[in-house]
Amino acid sequence: MERLKIGNKYQIHSYKHNGQIYKAWDEATLLNFDFKKGILVFANNCTTVTEKDGHTWKTKEPAILYFFLHKWYNIIGQYKGRGICYYCNMASPIIIEDNTIKYIDYDLDVKVFANGSFKVVDKNEYNYHKKKFNYPKEIDYIIKKQLNELINEIRTKNNYFNNKDIENWVKYYLYLENNKKIKKKVDS
Repeated sequence: MERLKIGNKYQIHSYKHNGQIYKAWDEATLLNFDFKKGILVFANNCTTVTEKDGHTWKTKEPAILYFFLHKWYNIIGQYKGRGICYYCNMASPIIIEDNTIKYIDYDLDVKVFANGSFKVVDKNEYNYHKKKFNYPKEIDYIIKKQLNELINEIRTKNNYFNNKDIENWVKYYLYLENNKKIKKKVDS
C-alpha cells in the first residue's frame, strides 16, 4: 500500500474481471483511513468520469466514497438536493498504486434511495459477465455472501448508511478544498 496523505487527490480505476478498464474518475480526495478497520474514505464533486468507450461526463453533486481493503463492495453516498442517496458496487477489495484506487467491478449494484428503500440492479449484467469471463465459483460465492452483508447494513442503517456521517464528511471535504484554494491564493 502506498503512503497515503489526507487531502491528497487520487484517481479511481474500475476494471472488469478480464482486466480491462471499465470506468475512471479523475479525482477523489482522501478524507480518512483506518487500516485496522480496512476502510478508506474519499470525496469528490463534479469530477470527470471516463467510460470504457471514451465517453466522458461529470458527476453532479458531492459524494463520499467508502472503499474497503477486505470487503467485496464499495459505497458512494451522494449528497443530492432531494436527500442523500447511496450507490453500492459489488467489487473486489481495493488496491492503491500510482496514486490510483483500483478495483474489479462485479456488475451487481444496490441503489439506496433517500427514503431508505433500496433495489438490487444489474443482475442480468452479472449473469452475462459471470459466463463471459468465467467467474470462479469462489468469486460467485463471495459476491453473493457480501451482497447479503451489504443489504443487512442497508436495512439496519449501520456504519456507512448514516446520513449525518455523510453530511459531516461533505462539510470536512468542502473545508479541505476551501483551505487549498486559500493557500493557493496566498502562495501566488
